Amino acid sequence: MKRFQVALRRRFPLLFAAVAVALLAWPAVVVARPAAEDAYPLRPTIVLVHGAWADGSSWDGVTARLQAAGYPVRVPPNPLRSLPGDSETIADFLSTIKGPIVLAGHSYGGAVITNTAEGNANVRALVYVDAFAPDEGEKVVDLVGPDSVLAGDPATIFDFVPYPGAPDGDADLYLQEQVFLTGFANGVPAEQAAVLWASQRPLAATASNQPSGPAAWKTIPSWYVVGTQDQVIPKDRQLFMAKRAGSAVTKVDAGHLSLVTNPDEVTAVVLDAVKHVSAT
Repeated sequence: MKRFQVALRRRFPLLFAAVAVALLAWPAVVVARPAAEDAYPLRPTIVLVHGAWADGSSWDGVTARLQAAGYPVRVPPNPLRSLPGDSETIADFLSTIKGPIVLAGHSYGGAVITNTAEGNANVRALVYVDAFAPDEGEKVVDLVGPDSVLAGDPATIFDFVPYPGAPDGDADLYLQEQVFLTGFANGVPAEQAAVLWASQRPLAATASNQPSGPAAWKTIPSWYVVGTQDQVIPKDRQLFMAKRAGSAVTKVDAGHLSLVTNPDEVTAVVLDAVKHVSAT
């Protein structure tokens, strides 16, 4: 075999020289590829947190649009049991995500992301959609304001349902049908609203009465979608929280479920936050 290789080398010296050059260059090409790929910034992961009387499906329209645009999206379940516990649950979920995060919350989910994002350096932007953005020590129940459909006699607003292991005096709160259809889901087509009412996830009563921790919006840039027809968190309350947080505000002619009725507008705001993160 060796004599055969020597004979080939003598007869085809240019061929052997070309092969030798190619073999010498090949490792350099293989090593260089990861460096070239690493030159492109990692796309942010967009995490969407649902609120009370809803579940992750409330984000379906926004999720589909963000995925179609090529972004990784996660919609973890929010337990709706206690503000500290719910925030810790989402914080643990975020700790498993590598790279930058754009964190969005709807309604009570806004209070959760306000607590969850504090101290997580990967969270680069917050997006509030018809949401609570409490300051430290504030309670969700105090932020709805006197004009909210939730501000009346609790017996005419909620159905109280016991749950296993509940603290004394606590219960799951379900929105009564009329309150849900005309106040919570105003603007949603009637048949769709009826399905949402039937499948609502309850909020533990104590969760809305627990003080919020340090506010992440004080150190993280934020965006805010204000539903101008919102009857759960009236427009003036949303604008107050958005202005205090220094949020970029987008007003949408919608009720409390703008993420359901106006997914294009809500998606556009999330993408504005993504652009900010990608540019920094």
